[in-house]
Amino acid sequence: MSQGSLKAHASLFFVNALYAASHLIAKGVMPAYLSPNVFIAMRVVGATTLFWIIKHSFFAEIQIDKKDFVLLAFCGLFGVAINQLFFFHGLNLSSSINSGIIMTLNPIMVSILAFFLLKESFTLLKTIGILLGATGAVLLTLTAGTGVGDSLLGDAFLFINALSYALFLVLVKPLMVKYSPLVVITYVFTFGTAFVLLFPPTWIDLLQTNFSTIPSEIWLKIAYVIIGVTFLAYLLTVFSLKQLSASVSSTYIYFQPVLVILFAFLFAKTGLSEDYTKTISFEKVMYMILIFIGVSLVVQPKRAKLKN
Repeated sequence: MSQGSLKAHASLFFVNALYAASHLIAKGVMPAYLSPNVFIAMRVVGATTLFWIIKHSFFAEIQIDKKDFVLLAFCGLFGVAINQLFFFHGLNLSSSINSGIIMTLNPIMVSILAFFLLKESFTLLKTIGILLGATGAVLLTLTAGTGVGDSLLGDAFLFINALSYALFLVLVKPLMVKYSPLVVITYVFTFGTAFVLLFPPTWIDLLQTNFSTIPSEIWLKIAYVIIGVTFLAYLLTVFSLKQLSASVSSTYIYFQPVLVILFAFLFAKTGLSEDYTKTISFEKVMYMILIFIGVSLVVQPKRAKLKN
């Protein structure tokens, strides 16, 4: 494994650790202090501002082909607007554990989309790994489907979120070959922010929000979501796509339910979030071990390809 590839794998693991923590942290902000729409607006506007500051400070102006603006707009729609709207609304209705579990369906969606849209081939190990990881994810989902705080509508929103993000990972891959990751993600978020701000309920909720009542610890959680889970996580994701395929990149999402559970214990002890540990069982831990095995197979170097 090359040094660049190793850094990409490490980046993806760190990204999913950031995401896993956010499943617990963000839920503490909604709906008591911010509605999902307001939280999303703050998240994308804040991250887009940071992207443009970094891009303007460290990168010379790069000419974007006019035809690529259409693809950038679609990436903004699926990777930012639809993705964020359905994730936050789903998380607001459902449980943090469910959100981490449902996101593990993303690699299966990416692999199927990449096969048809990018003509990415399936290796034998990748196929076995995806099947094992998917089996663990499905069993986890079935186990978590009857817990306290679960919501069928919320889980449906989270499923749409996972599908939207999968489509983003596939659509953005060709842009990674042509432009630097920072340039791509800056324009993607610019389009995505425009779509979010065109969503009428965002402005209705924004006018009804009393920001003066938000305590400092909640502002810290909001800052974590904007800087860590949005700005840094998206930047590291597009960096990783320079080195790895969309299907391999998405497979790291299998770590999220494992990390969500670990963080659930940690945050419950430290008081950073509500106690969600009661929904965790030995059975779920066994399913997550199966997920780990699947991930280890998917990230192996390519070997023999399956014949079409």
